[in-house]
Amino acid sequence: MGTLHTAKDIHSFAKNPSAAGGTLMTPTDLKRTLESLWNTRWPAFIWGPPGVGKSSLVTQLARDRGMPLVDIRAPLLDPTDLRGIPAVVGDRAEWFPPSFLPRAGAPAGVLFFDELNAAPPIVQASLYQLILDRRIGEYQLPDGWIIVAAGNREEDRSVVFRMPDALANRFVHLEFDANFDDWRAWAVSRQLHPNIIAFLSVRRELLHKPNDSRAFPTPRSWEMVADILDAFPSLTAAEEAIAGTVGVGAAIEFASFTRDAIAAEEIAAIIAQPERAKLPSKISSLYVLVNHMTRRSAEEPIRTACGQLLTRLPIEFATLLAKDLLRSFPLFVKDANFKEFVIANREAFR
Repeated sequence: MGTLHTAKDIHSFAKNPSAAGGTLMTPTDLKRTLESLWNTRWPAFIWGPPGVGKSSLVTQLARDRGMPLVDIRAPLLDPTDLRGIPAVVGDRAEWFPPSFLPRAGAPAGVLFFDELNAAPPIVQASLYQLILDRRIGEYQLPDGWIIVAAGNREEDRSVVFRMPDALANRFVHLEFDANFDDWRAWAVSRQLHPNIIAFLSVRRELLHKPNDSRAFPTPRSWEMVADILDAFPSLTAAEEAIAGTVGVGAAIEFASFTRDAIAAEEIAAIIAQPERAKLPSKISSLYVLVNHMTRRSAEEPIRTACGQLLTRLPIEFATLLAKDLLRSFPLFVKDANFKEFVIANREAFR
C-alpha cells in the first residue's frame, strides 16, 4: 500500500523509495488510500517528485468531499507561528492561535502542510504536538479535521531537510508518482489541449522525465504548455515558450508530432460529413482526432458526429472516444449509436 513503519525506513525511503521497499502508488490508488485513511484521523505524508500533482490531488480530494482546505506552506513558517501570540485577558495571559488554524466549531476540513520537509528542522519540530496530539499549547484542532503533509524526496534535487525521527514516526507515509492513465483521465476532464493528450498517448514516457535541465517534462509543465498553446497565435510562435517549459528535446518532439498530425481542415471535414469523410490512417492523427472531438463534446453537432464515428474508427480508437466522451459529457450515454456500440463491444466497458 506504500506505507512505511520505522523512522529508519522513512529516511532511506526519502532518498530512494524502491531501495527502502516503498511501493509507488498511482494517483487513483493514493486517493483511494487517503479516503480510507482519513476515516482513522491519522495524519498522512505524501512523498513524490516535483510537478506530479501532490498538492492538486489533496485539493481535489478535499473538494470532492465538500471539505474546506487550509493550505500552509511549511517553509514560510517561523517556529513560533503556530503558537500564536499572548494577550492579557483579565488578570492572566492567554495565547491566541494564528488566524490560519481552524477555530472551534469550524466545519470538518483538511489541514495541509505542503513542502513540509523543505522547512528547517526547528520548524518541523514545532509541529510535533499538533501532528500527533492535534493540539499545540492551549489550541485544539477541531473534531473532523484531517492533517495531511507533502514533500519532495532527496533524490529529486529539491531543497529538503532530513525529517526528525520524532516527526516522521507521527505520519503514515505514502509514495506516489505520475501515471499516464490517471493523468489522461484528468486531462480529458479538464479539456486540456487535444494535441498534448494525443502526443503523450504516443510518448507516455515524456509525461514525467526529470533531467538536469532547468525545464523538463512533468504533468504540471504539460498543463503549462496547454495554456501556452491556447494563448499563442500559432505553434511556431509558441515553440520557444514550450521549450522553456518542458525542455528542448520534448518541445521538438511535440512540435514535430503536431505538424505531422491531422490538420484542422481535415477535422472540420470529418465533423461536417462523419459518415463518409476520409479518416486518417496515422496513429498520431487518430489520437488528435479523438481528443479534439472530446474537447468539444459540449457541442451537439460534435456529439452527433462522434456517434457516427464509433462505427468507422478502428476499434481501439472508437473505444477510447466512447470512454472519453462519457467522462467529458456523461449524457452521451443516451446516444443511440453509443448504445449500439456498447452492446457490440460490452467487454471493453467492463
